[in-house]
Amino acid sequence: MSEDRGRYTAVVTGGSAGIGERLCRDLLDAGWKVVCVARRPSPIDHPDISSVCADLLDPQETADAAAEIAAGYEVTHIVHNAGLIRPNLLPEVVPEDMETLTHIHLTAPLLLTQAVLPKMRENGFGRIVFVTSRASMGVPTRSAYSATKAGVHGMARTWALELAPEGITVNVVAPGPILTDNFWGIIPKGSEREERLADNMPVRRIGEPEDVTRAIMFFADPAAGFITGQVLFVCGGASLGGISL
Repeated sequence: MSEDRGRYTAVVTGGSAGIGERLCRDLLDAGWKVVCVARRPSPIDHPDISSVCADLLDPQETADAAAEIAAGYEVTHIVHNAGLIRPNLLPEVVPEDMETLTHIHLTAPLLLTQAVLPKMRENGFGRIVFVTSRASMGVPTRSAYSATKAGVHGMARTWALELAPEGITVNVVAPGPILTDNFWGIIPKGSEREERLADNMPVRRIGEPEDVTRAIMFFADPAAGFITGQVLFVCGGASLGGISL
């Protein structure tokens, strides 16, 4: 993608840590401009990255961020990576969990995409990539998370059908367990539980952020215009059968 240096601007939600931060670095290495949308500014020191600080759990902050981005940047790519788990077994799930995760996983990217879509249509080009989860296929304690991540798959396929004639593709990367702070917030780092999970993976390891960002960069490539409406599981084979977290 060396010939594309300076031509593209990518919005990355949840870009201040984990998979999102790694993706921002990859996009910058490709020579693109990056807009990081997160509660905290990006920790990356680079002239081509900007930060729009917003809590995507808050509808008004999300709407304000969408308006700021649309007014200030000519966006060619959106990668909605921000997410939240809220793990609970069925008897403990509360309606607020479903409402909160619906907003961050579905409504927030809807508002952001609506804001920048006119410019994508004007240019006849765009790449929209969602980061969801292998948990969309079902994992214990993930009622709200699995439901809303699976909902993203349906929304992405719908957008793909609507936007394909205008040169805008919409695809999904669905990771399995990835070694990030979010993962270690549920499974203690270096614990026997982490080791057991790695041993149960078909590839016998847990994923790294780079495993996911390579897939995102594939869908984001300007040359990938014949690929849309797809869900790519980056999960070490975990989507082939049940796993226990």
